Amino acid sequence: MPKPTIYHNPRCSKSRQALALLEENGHAPLIVDYLKAPPSAAELQSILKKLKMKPRDLLRKGEAAYKDLGLDNETLTDEKLIRAMVENPILIERPIVVMGTKAKIGRPPESVLEIF
Repeated sequence: MPKPTIYHNPRCSKSRQALALLEENGHAPLIVDYLKAPPSAAELQSILKKLKMKPRDLLRKGEAAYKDLGLDNETLTDEKLIRAMVENPILIERPIVVMGTKAKIGRPPESVLEIF
């Protein structure tokens, strides 16, 4: 069985809860502190495909960078939104758990267990 990966922000309570749930259920995930090591555009596209989401759906709209960068502009392309997330990883919703061909956002944290 492949090892799960969690795109994690240790300062986020939901991210910490999702990580704890994975560990409590016998999963030892690869932990990626995505603020320090952001995913590339290609990695983000792969994650989005596994989530079955569009880039706009993965944006944290409450972040200051969202407004500062004008990301509420509905005419922005998916490529521009992905570039904004790569350059400003704080914009990426968290936590994200990836397991093989599946991925899930941990909101609520318990939802990450659905991909196992």
